[in-house]
Amino acid sequence: MTSFKEFADACETIEGIASSLEMTTVVSSLLRRISESGDPDTELAIVSRFIMGRVFPDWSDFELGVGPSLLYDAISRASGLQVLRIKQLVRETGDVGETAKVALEKGDEASKAQTTFLDFAGAGGTAPEAGQTITIADVFERMNSIAHASGKGSQQTKVKHLQYLFGTTSPVESKYLARIVLEELRIGVGEGIVRDAIAEAFGEDVGAVERAYMLINDLGEVCVTALHHDLDAVAIRIGRPIKLMLAQLGSFNDITTVYAIEWKFDGTRVQIHKDRDHVRIFSRRLEDVTNSLPDIVKLVKSKITANQAILDGEVVAVGDDGKPLAFQEILKRFRRKYDISAMVQKIPLYLNLFDIMYLDRVSLIDEDLYTRRARLEGIVEPHEKFSVAEQVLTDDPAVAHAVYRAALDAGHEGVMLKNPDSVYSPGKRGKNWLKVKPIMETLDLIVVGADWGEGRRANLIGSYLLACYDADTGEFLEIGRVGTGITDEQLSELTELFSQYIISEVGSAIELKPAVVFEIAYEELQKSKHYASGYALRFPRLVRVRFDKTPEDADSVERVERLAGGGRGL
Repeated sequence: MTSFKEFADACETIEGIASSLEMTTVVSSLLRRISESGDPDTELAIVSRFIMGRVFPDWSDFELGVGPSLLYDAISRASGLQVLRIKQLVRETGDVGETAKVALEKGDEASKAQTTFLDFAGAGGTAPEAGQTITIADVFERMNSIAHASGKGSQQTKVKHLQYLFGTTSPVESKYLARIVLEELRIGVGEGIVRDAIAEAFGEDVGAVERAYMLINDLGEVCVTALHHDLDAVAIRIGRPIKLMLAQLGSFNDITTVYAIEWKFDGTRVQIHKDRDHVRIFSRRLEDVTNSLPDIVKLVKSKITANQAILDGEVVAVGDDGKPLAFQEILKRFRRKYDISAMVQKIPLYLNLFDIMYLDRVSLIDEDLYTRRARLEGIVEPHEKFSVAEQVLTDDPAVAHAVYRAALDAGHEGVMLKNPDSVYSPGKRGKNWLKVKPIMETLDLIVVGADWGEGRRANLIGSYLLACYDADTGEFLEIGRVGTGITDEQLSELTELFSQYIISEVGSAIELKPAVVFEIAYEELQKSKHYASGYALRFPRLVRVRFDKTPEDADSVERVERLAGGGRGL
């Protein structure tokens, strides 16, 4: 079995490396060593997620549900230091991982020893024998128990599990344990590095590793499959969301051959899985939102004639005037957990389907759009709130522009131009799908920090530090701040939203867990040595919060570079 210390040592090594290639080599070596352990399948799946700061696959419903306060409490109990001292250390170090390391180095050893050998049977399991090393499987087992803790006393149960972990790990191990708990490992390893490391470790083609990941959405399982050299057998599964095909910005000047023209709806993307009478719906972030959309579930059950299907579409909330309601209104449906039936009546949704990836045990992603469209139309029974998106095939820009004007007049965003010969490419963004919208350049940027306001806004978060995404390293590279275009009411709502993501505070400055994406409009991108991305936003303003996007969906540093250079971004 592989010790958690071996994992922590690898993280420590990676943290001192700047080169992505060197990071890949370290991760690859770690995976190879684990493949020779007593339980490689279990351990490889865990480590492939841990190394990116994740505990569960992206598609999983499980989450730790541990915020900074619970974490500070656990570190306090394990180290013997007061919670106030833990908070002070967070402010001094600016990092909860370093805080855990320092706290356990400074803490009362007698108190730590007592913590280590407490009877943890009430929280599940007992402490290891003296001298026994905690393994990565032990750590995951505890975290799995934390995720499953619910009901009365669950918070204390979570703290006890964490206390156990911090009481049985060394200071260096605790550094990375604390970061994983908040799912913010901060060593620069992202999906790209893990993908390449898996390929290098087991002699597999990078493209095959990436394709498998796009189909099953779990690098942990992909790693195990690569170990057994069985990537070719990876296939779409009902109930497991696949990565969505993406579009890049285009224009009518791109029409040089026949394109399929469809409205770009002003709603939010959904991926629907139907297995006879069982329906699951996933958001653009691939989160399960089935329970929030009972009306859509009912429509799919009654109006999709196929036994099994995976469908791609957009749900739109429409007002009494027939125009789409604001994006935030749709999110009220997606985020609703109580009194759902009342919300169904208040904000009815309309479903527009435009693609199909799987039909009755057969994958369709390698079929062209013509074929997929025919399959889709063949299984949909028309309904006033449910339809296949209208499509016009043309090579005439004037015809495409007429469809575009009709979409805008109806209150939607614009149009999609799709290559009818193209296959469905999960997770890929390219010229086979182009989106045409009114010109107003925006960037989807992740919020990584903030500042408290001043004067009457002293109790509100007044400005936000923004970053773009580096997919290879998994890092978020700062690009500027935004504090304009936000009303007092919005500031209050945002302050409440971000309170759960605060990692540390130093004076008025706040470090935030990267969790929320802002859509930002701006006048210009300028080169800058002040921000890690190398660029700065000129006159940025908040357009909306993109609750439908994950941090990894934020715009890439490559797109920023293209936009800054005058090219059209993705």
